[in-house]
Amino acid sequence: MLRVLLVTDTDKPIGDLRDALARLGYDMLANTATPQALHAVVATERPDVIIIDTESPSRDTLEQLAVMNATAPRPVLMFSHDANQQLIRAAVGAGVTAYLVEGLDTGKLAPILETALARFAHEAELRERLAQAENELAERKVIDRAKRLLMDRQHLSEPAAYATLRKRAMNQGIKLVEVARQIVAAADSSG
Repeated sequence: MLRVLLVTDTDKPIGDLRDALARLGYDMLANTATPQALHAVVATERPDVIIIDTESPSRDTLEQLAVMNATAPRPVLMFSHDANQQLIRAAVGAGVTAYLVEGLDTGKLAPILETALARFAHEAELRERLAQAENELAERKVIDRAKRLLMDRQHLSEPAAYATLRKRAMNQGIKLVEVARQIVAAADSSG
């Protein structure tokens, strides 16, 4: 059961929204948060999804979302009266998964929420792939630098330098990149 946090910066009651979500089987967190308390509430309550009801998202709200998205990303649905395209782009840039201009039909809430969850999961997978690719590239750069150092200092060919790295890694029982880091660190410390 998904835990849902409602966030609002309006005075209008959001009991209808809370009731509709509860009827759909979502676990509604007891309190409604303000945008200013968003980061703290997410840290303590750990909701699975956040729904924000706002007249128009303020800069403070978007900043709080960006901070939360950087440290504890969650799917975020934003219901707003403001259809300003620049504001919508800013909201998406801050981590909003789905931005809906007012006219919420509670009958459409479940598919909207499921779409937002699916989109968030897809984006999380892409972020993971990107992080993995960046890590592999960084490791490849360290290995290439270590090979160049071995080639220059020991007058080895590239295949021989690579074979030297592999042999050291096998002898030490560590990954190739760790041996490469040792060689680069030793070269950096020796000047």
